Amino acid sequence: MTDLLFAPLTDVQRALESKTVSSEELTKDFLKQIHAFDRLNAYISTFEEEALQQARTADKKRASGDTSPLLGVPLALKDNIVMTEGETTCASNFLKDYQSPFDATCVEKLRNAGAVLLGKTNLDEFSMGSSTENSFFGATSNPWDETRVPGGTSGGSAAAVAAGLATAALGTDTGGSIRQPGAFCSVTGLKPTYGRISRYGIVAFASSLDQVGTMTHTAEDAALLCSLLFGKDPLDATSMDKEVPDFDLSTTKDLKGKTIGIPQEYFTDALSGEIAQVVTAATKEFEKLGATLREISLPNTELAVPTYYIIAPAEASSNLARFDGLRYGTRAKDVYGLKELYAQSRTEGFGKEVKRRILTGAYVLSSGYYDAYYLQALKTRRLIQQDFHTAFEHECDFILSPTTPTTAFQKGENVDDPIAMYLNDIYTVTANLAGLPALNLPCGFDSQGLPIGLQLTGKAWDEELLLKAGMLYQRQTDWHTRRPSLTEGS
Repeated sequence: MTDLLFAPLTDVQRALESKTVSSEELTKDFLKQIHAFDRLNAYISTFEEEALQQARTADKKRASGDTSPLLGVPLALKDNIVMTEGETTCASNFLKDYQSPFDATCVEKLRNAGAVLLGKTNLDEFSMGSSTENSFFGATSNPWDETRVPGGTSGGSAAAVAAGLATAALGTDTGGSIRQPGAFCSVTGLKPTYGRISRYGIVAFASSLDQVGTMTHTAEDAALLCSLLFGKDPLDATSMDKEVPDFDLSTTKDLKGKTIGIPQEYFTDALSGEIAQVVTAATKEFEKLGATLREISLPNTELAVPTYYIIAPAEASSNLARFDGLRYGTRAKDVYGLKELYAQSRTEGFGKEVKRRILTGAYVLSSGYYDAYYLQALKTRRLIQQDFHTAFEHECDFILSPTTPTTAFQKGENVDDPIAMYLNDIYTVTANLAGLPALNLPCGFDSQGLPIGLQLTGKAWDEELLLKAGMLYQRQTDWHTRRPSLTEGS
């Protein structure tokens, strides 16, 4: 079996270009690895025949001189991104048999770049959760400790990259759903600025917060994918017509002249002492690169979680109204009347967490409560945005913080305590509320050998600086190169 299963995308790209390995050989090895570690439940479905055919086609194209940037590279997709192969389930009983008649724009761009698409990864149902335990198809395990969660909602994508089941993967991030599992699984995870990557073909959870992003081994890999995925899409009114950076990270040697903000509100008693120690040690590496550290304040941080958990459920209750048992998805049998059909189909189709958020959203949008809850949350969101604007305008170029308050927790530990589950998002939801880019970087391990991540948050449209800083940090550390010890059949 090839030694490229855990290799960065850029290394795989070079191996394919030099014909050290063929795409067909590489794809077969990834499929074997997926089967060998099926117990992780990282994938909901794999497309073996289609992937192998894509790989053979890629090899033929390369032989004829094709130099497409992802030609023959095996990737995975979170199963809320529609594509014509297989089913797009959103890890829900409601969509377990749904087949999309079209590809999402990000899928189309990957195809145009020559990627081989291995399959669809597991997630919390409709991207609602922080652990990838809320899946109709069962929970995903963390490759570093299979008794623990991989994070959510893109936990399947994070586990797949960490366990050598894909070279890289796409996820979506609504409140930290790329960065939090990235931290739990020691994966580099980027949530771009809202509007950078088209959301056309992404099954909507919260439309003003959802963003497609990348899960890779390195910041350099993320830059390569961003160069292909960024750009205006006429099919998505929220995508922005912004120039795509060239992402030539090789020209960056240091961070001299850059100021990094350290938010005092993120280093409190709510943060694990071990994480605080490891992240603080990581700040020293950025100082070695020439950056200046400055303590800053983001005073509305404590309001971020309650604000998010009003706005996100409100938008979810609206978006999920389309799942009614009539047009597609689960349809209840032996019911009489339209009202009963709606109610029974949604009762059978949705899981517990999805129902909780739909009900919460409907409540905060209802007459008599809209002003007290939803309108106040929108005002608070503006205050959170202003905190970041002030920091970037007057104090720093980007912000460094922990990604999560704890390392990966045990499966089942927070299932019956939604508040404890929601608090795992305390450091990540602010970037979504403010529409800013944010990057998780592996930065160490705790005393139990569990990964720890740090988060860089940048100015809108400044992914290039975040990725350059990430690449420089990874050049002088090796946390991102460490791999979990997996044993077949255990």
